[in-house]
Amino acid sequence: MSYLETIHLAADLVKSRLNGRQPLVGIILGSGLGKLADQIEDPVVIPYKEIPGFPVSTAIGHKGNFIVGTLAGKTVIAMQGRIHFYEGYGMNMSVLPTRVMVCLGIKYLFVSNAAGGTNLAYKVGDLMIIKDHINLLPNPLIGPNLDEFGPRFPDMTRPYDPALIRQAVKIAAEEGISLQRGVYVAVTGPCYETPAEYRYFRGIGADAVGMSTTPEVIVARHSSIPCFGISVITDVAHATDDDDYVTDGEAIVKAADSAADKMTVLFKRMIAEL
Repeated sequence: MSYLETIHLAADLVKSRLNGRQPLVGIILGSGLGKLADQIEDPVVIPYKEIPGFPVSTAIGHKGNFIVGTLAGKTVIAMQGRIHFYEGYGMNMSVLPTRVMVCLGIKYLFVSNAAGGTNLAYKVGDLMIIKDHINLLPNPLIGPNLDEFGPRFPDMTRPYDPALIRQAVKIAAEEGISLQRGVYVAVTGPCYETPAEYRYFRGIGADAVGMSTTPEVIVARHSSIPCFGISVITDVAHATDDDDYVTDGEAIVKAADSAADKMTVLFKRMIAEL
């Protein structure tokens, strides 16, 4: 079976469960950020393992479901857990859920992740609007172009939609939510970064580092879908200067969980205004 056939087979299965509902927004929820899914009303839950040809999420804090329902008065499809390149899947499989959401007709993609703060001004629990990214993962568009999705050489001048960023800043000010704005760099993982790597990423212009997000955004932009991204800062570079510091995956999920309420408020108000 070709990759294109796999995409359409998966999309057909998901569509068959939606009772004619048309999702306006696709939402990708990162490590520890699944709380937003609990806010979705009248949900249809589709475990990834029930979708033909679909990868299964194995990362900490990723449940592995599509959830379709109503959020802030709009129909959304949320990925409760994403697929990472480091899990051993090829890049085509890592972005398969995003391709499926595009097939279902989403008009916007909202992405979130837990990230390490390379910017020395950042604190654990900060929310960072992703204004741009540096992709150090394999590009998901390598290989034959999927012409029905987009062009061979898509423009990436504005991967994160300026209008959505302005909307987020306005809403955050009204809600009293403090926001950072920065550049996200994506690496393969799965090990956390060394202090020298943190310094390197800061040196090339990155404010936060993680192991996801850029492939999904590249694929969405391939199809001209406007994207909005938030990183929850769950650990910070300057902490690695302490001789006894250890980056802990469980602690990162807990830090993301504590910031998820603020992100949920922001996403819900943004979606309500679309």
